[in-house]
This record gives sequence, C-alpha cells and structure tokens, in this order.
Amino acid sequence: MSAPALTLAAAATGATPRYRLAIFDFDGTLADSGDWFLSIADDLAERFRFRRVDSAEVEALRGRTTREVIRHVGIPRWKLPAIARHIHKRLADETDRIELFDGVAAMIDQLVANGVRIAVVTSNAEHNARAILGPALVAKIEMFECGASLFGKAPRFKRVLRKLGVAHADAISIGDETRDLTAARKVGIDAAAVLWGYANRNILTALNPDAVFDSPAEVIAFMLGNQHEAVA
Repeated sequence: MSAPALTLAAAATGATPRYRLAIFDFDGTLADSGDWFLSIADDLAERFRFRRVDSAEVEALRGRTTREVIRHVGIPRWKLPAIARHIHKRLADETDRIELFDGVAAMIDQLVANGVRIAVVTSNAEHNARAILGPALVAKIEMFECGASLFGKAPRFKRVLRKLGVAHADAISIGDETRDLTAARKVGIDAAAVLWGYANRNILTALNPDAVFDSPAEVIAFMLGNQHEAVA
C-alpha cells in the first residue's frame, strides 16, 4: 500500500490510538539534517581539534552507538556542550538547507487528527526546530523540550510526561539513534526506532525496540493499529 493510501486508511479506522503521546526526536527522525551535518564535519574537526572522518568511515560509524562514535573521533565529553552550541548557532543561519523527511508532515497531521498528542525532545535548539518544521506543524506540537545534552534526554522525557500529565504506559519515544532508545528505557517508556535516520538497522534492533519503522507511514499504521505491527 502506498504512503498516501495508508494515511487515508488510518484516518478511516476511528480506532483508539495505541499511545496517547508520541515523543519524537528531531534530527534524523523528523528533519533530514544528516547531509548538512556531514558537510560541516571537517570544519568542526578543525575548530574543536578532533579526528576527521573520511567518507569511507561514515557507513561503518552508522553501525556504532553514539558513545562509540564520540570515542572513535576522539572528542572528550567536556567539549560536547561547546560543539553543540556552535552547531546550533550555525544551523540557525542555514535552516533553509534542511527539509523534513518525506511523509513526516502527513504523519504528524494524521496522528494529531486521530487524537495522538505530539512532543519533540531534541538536543537541537528550539528556534531551529520551529523554523524547520514551519508554523503549521509547530501548532500541532504540544511541547518542545530542546537543547538537551547529548546524553541528557531522559530528564526531558520525564518533564514532558509530568507537564502533559501522561502516564508512562501511554507514551512512546520515537527516534533514530541508540541514545534515544537508551533514554526511553531509563525513564520506563516504550521506545521505537526509525530506520531513515543516522544509525543502521543492526545497531538499533540490537537494543530490542518496541517497534521499528521503515517509513513515517508505518508509524501511522502502528500508532493507529490498522495494519500489522512494525515490530522488529
């Protein structure tokens, strides 16, 4: 079934959503920012004095955890906040270079139309996320928790649950990296992995996510329960 057809099928079910709240990662999950990041990687390596990664290494690194990638290129943890600030500032001037993945806008529209609440938890800056999403989608997102440290998403998940008044059992985290899955497990909420982002299937499925999605249309199907479950 094509993505548009699947979206229409989801709308027609009228089924109770599987979860009341979907907490999305941003970069690599909603926004296709991977190529932009790779385009500035050499500049970052020179500025912050870590090892450059050649094109032949990129695919291999997609099969490693976030912590392993950081160790591989030799970035000490104390440099991570400064690197993040620099990236966010640079991206603020180049948000026009980043687009959403195909199907993301329709996914958010459809989930909200069927009663699923949406939050975004990201290490990116909120003004960047809002600019890339655009006002129509921003209006459908109930809460942004932005600027999380690289391994600091778990407290942000807890804050979202508390502020929105959603029980742990009624929420799911959806992201593209191992750290997204790890943070969700730490908080005690279900965790799903998307395969269109940074990390590859093997490294994600090794962490036993509650669902694995190859496309935004599969997120709709899983959340609304009208198709087979997209479980690894």
